[in-house]
Amino acid sequence: MEVFAEYLKGIDHPDHRDRTEEILSWVAATFPNLEPQMKWNTPMFSNQGTFIIGFSTSKHHLSVSPEEIGISQFADAIAQAGYSATKGLFRIPWNDPVHYELLKQMIEFNIQDKEGYSTFWRK
Repeated sequence: MEVFAEYLKGIDHPDHRDRTEEILSWVAATFPNLEPQMKWNTPMFSNQGTFIIGFSTSKHHLSVSPEEIGISQFADAIAQAGYSATKGLFRIPWNDPVHYELLKQMIEFNIQDKEGYSTFWRK
């Protein structure tokens, strides 16, 4: 995924870089209609011009942002997965498993919920 190549090169820790690339590639393969984009130095995916999900790296985790409604809609599932969350994102620690089914449900929710949106972010 060429659009994320520079971002991935900038991740110093090889395991973190590989994991981030794996997750981004999974999203692209699972949802081929989504557009991969870099905005605000953040890898993200959009659908028909509206934000669906974004990712960012830190020292201890990968942050996943499905917008606030995505966090509130899936708060119980996020907690059951063992992830910590704020009102706008949740964190996947580098050494924890990735709950791809949870990611899939969040992305599907955002695609359906934002059908017909003309703005990038929810109002």
